[in-house]
Amino acid sequence: MGNRLSKIYTRTGDDGSTGLGDGTRVAKDSARVTAYGTVDEANSAIGIVLACDIPDDIRQVLVSVQHQLFDLGGELCIPGHAAIHDADIDRLEAQLDGFNADLPPLKDFILPGGGLPAAHCHLARTICRRAERETVTLSHHDAVRPQAIRYLNRLSDLLFVLARVLARASGHGETTWNHERRKG
Repeated sequence: MGNRLSKIYTRTGDDGSTGLGDGTRVAKDSARVTAYGTVDEANSAIGIVLACDIPDDIRQVLVSVQHQLFDLGGELCIPGHAAIHDADIDRLEAQLDGFNADLPPLKDFILPGGGLPAAHCHLARTICRRAERETVTLSHHDAVRPQAIRYLNRLSDLLFVLARVLARASGHGETTWNHERRKG
């Protein structure tokens, strides 16, 4: 376990730099900090979903995901560290398949919404997609294990399916995009 903070402010970042997990100091707007910072943001957005009244099976999955996102943030914060593995991605795929099995097939795009828990889940999904894009950007400059990118990709898919499940469970249902609304 790492060091525990007894004092929250250190003033070491006042110059616009921050320390990585290996002790290296980098600019706070570096691709690495941006990537793991957005993973943290996605984790916080999932926390908002968890603050809602949601089914226990979804709650269990999302709590597990939060732990894995914390692990992923550590992986991105410590160059060369491995915390997300193929088994983690396989687990997401199995959960995705399980929740998707009872949903009707998609015929149209779905607008984000469907009640508060579903809307928050859609927001978490879009933040997760941004974390994925920023991790890909990081991979153009530094080594990033493919599992990190695959995990974020699969997680955003899972969050989309969970948003659909939550919209239906809440009774709000889904609103599909009406591409013909401007005609006529």
